[in-house]
Amino acid sequence: MEFDFADQQPKLLMLMYGLVAFVVVVGGLLLLLDVVPAWFARRREAQLVAASVSGAPITRRPKQREGLFALFFLLPTLLLLTIGLVVPAIRTTLLSLMDSDSTNWVGLRNYGWMFSDGSIVRVLINTLIWVLLVPLVATSFGLIYAVLVDKARFEAVAKSLIFLPMAISFVGASIIWKFVYAYRGEGDQIGLLNQIVVSLGGEPKQWLLESPLNTLLLIVIMIWIQAGFAMVVLSAAIKAIPGDIVEAARLDGVSPWQMFWRITMPSIRPALIVVVVTLTIATLKVFDIVRTATNGNYDTSVIASEMYNQAFRYGQNGQGSALAVFLFILVIPVVIYQIRNLRQQREG
Repeated sequence: MEFDFADQQPKLLMLMYGLVAFVVVVGGLLLLLDVVPAWFARRREAQLVAASVSGAPITRRPKQREGLFALFFLLPTLLLLTIGLVVPAIRTTLLSLMDSDSTNWVGLRNYGWMFSDGSIVRVLINTLIWVLLVPLVATSFGLIYAVLVDKARFEAVAKSLIFLPMAISFVGASIIWKFVYAYRGEGDQIGLLNQIVVSLGGEPKQWLLESPLNTLLLIVIMIWIQAGFAMVVLSAAIKAIPGDIVEAARLDGVSPWQMFWRITMPSIRPALIVVVVTLTIATLKVFDIVRTATNGNYDTSVIASEMYNQAFRYGQNGQGSALAVFLFILVIPVVIYQIRNLRQQREG
């Protein structure tokens, strides 16, 4: 098949316009953030030099002027947040109160559907299972890894291997694990899990078709990816424990188990909270794994994947928007808790 530039000219022009717009906007922002502060810094430096030479008192910038100066630098961020977050959130909330064609107001009917339809209730239960298992299990494995490899002989190599899944995208990891769970009739199996089962005298299964086992198998993929992240953060926290505390505990004759629960765990509590909160938010938004592995079929769908299906596959804009708003509401308490926790740590 030959590439015809004449037929593709409109698309190429759109691509060129997009690249030019990107360069202009991003380059303009970078230039603005580089030139303007440098100009103000040189101007202030000249004022200080002139004041020191003449012996005149150094004038301080009025607080009102400093506020305007700070607002000037915040405007790009506020503008991008408004366009990319605030406006879409308001629009999605309004769409969730309308019908599938976004033409008539239906009030809270879409939210009532969410909790009355059996298939959607199954989606909510699946999401709850994800949120309960992934942060807990991934953090636990990360903590075990961090303790076991701490000050080990090949610590750097072990950490690199454990962290390696984080370098793989969710889609790539899902494809890898689909081969692990693969099923091929009664003959030779290409899936690692079925081959192990057959070698032990069992019967191969179509693992991703059996509910609720398939949901748990998808959760394994998320844990495999995120355990490395938990390990890196918790390992850094363990290494930050003051050496004199550890040495004093050893002189007191505490056992390794007592050392872990009385010294290590209280010392790394802030890092544990950060890991659990981060994994909770990531789990609530999980989409790629479900979409790639099962496409949400066989009772494996979660809120994010069902939101996509309702809005873009089934044309139910109102119901898809209601799921998006509900997901946003679920994330808010976790974010508020994290903000309060960071504030307490800063004040403490």
